[in-house]
Amino acid sequence: MKIVILDGYTANPGDLSWKELEEMGSVTVYDRTKPDETVARAKDADIVLTNKVIIGQQEMEQLPKLRYIGLLSTGYNAVDIEAAHERGITVANVPAYSTEGVAQMVFAHLLTVTNRVEHYANENRRGRWSHNTDFCYWDMPLPELAGKTFGVVGLGSIGMRVAQIALAFGMKVKALTSKSQSQLMGDDSKHYIVKADLQELLSTSDIVSLHCPLTDDTHHFINTDTIRLMKPSAILINTGRGPLVDDQAVADALHNGRLAAFCADVLTKEPPGDDNPLLKEPNAFITPHIAWASTEARTRLIHIATDNVRAFLSGKPQNVV
Repeated sequence: MKIVILDGYTANPGDLSWKELEEMGSVTVYDRTKPDETVARAKDADIVLTNKVIIGQQEMEQLPKLRYIGLLSTGYNAVDIEAAHERGITVANVPAYSTEGVAQMVFAHLLTVTNRVEHYANENRRGRWSHNTDFCYWDMPLPELAGKTFGVVGLGSIGMRVAQIALAFGMKVKALTSKSQSQLMGDDSKHYIVKADLQELLSTSDIVSLHCPLTDDTHHFINTDTIRLMKPSAILINTGRGPLVDDQAVADALHNGRLAAFCADVLTKEPPGDDNPLLKEPNAFITPHIAWASTEARTRLIHIATDNVRAFLSGKPQNVV
């Protein structure tokens, strides 16, 4: 059994192991694969694992031995699912492995905006506190999260975890979701999520966090028109998919004071071009798509991806898309 991993570096840059996978066949790991290298590298493979390397209809037509495509991700837009089904190729993804890490990143971003820990740490390294007249100083507002309204767009596993943490901070949580209000009630009647429509959620939330899938309907979900519904003091957070947000519209809103801050771990194009307008905005806080990348999450990712291969080989495939 020949197994090829086309872009293993991000999941495992060397601190983890492919040992469990190697017990099931001959494994070749490529750190990165360019589009024109895909077919040559996968041509003799029965099983291919990919994260971002595209395996479309054209590639599949040139890979007659291919029986299984394993995604090293939850999203599966790197694979032409319809073409795979037509050829009897099983495709499986890795759901819900990064829930805790992504939820943690949401609040890392939020606390960056509200508490500015890095700003004060840098100021104090330059001696500002040491030469301060008073025992303390602050040069920007320090808002409390308790009592604020936190709007969650999408209540899948990550959105629900984010909502739970927001409630623990003492925030009021509203959600744009297909779930019914009865499904959103917690054990404690004082701590529950309120179902809201788009206009109510955007117009009343102090923080809006995006956790919905990327579809034709949600592409540029945040745009000039939806930003107009939001409070100028609102903080927008995107740890979902980059194209949920119109980068230029958000940059313009930040520049013109129509939005207080934008926090993102994802952008429309990754890596972004130097001309991305968000990179120049002082109130845009951008991390390089790392919310999923904790050691614990990557360990789960590899373990589940390996289990997916094992299940396929046993004739009982799991996490099939």
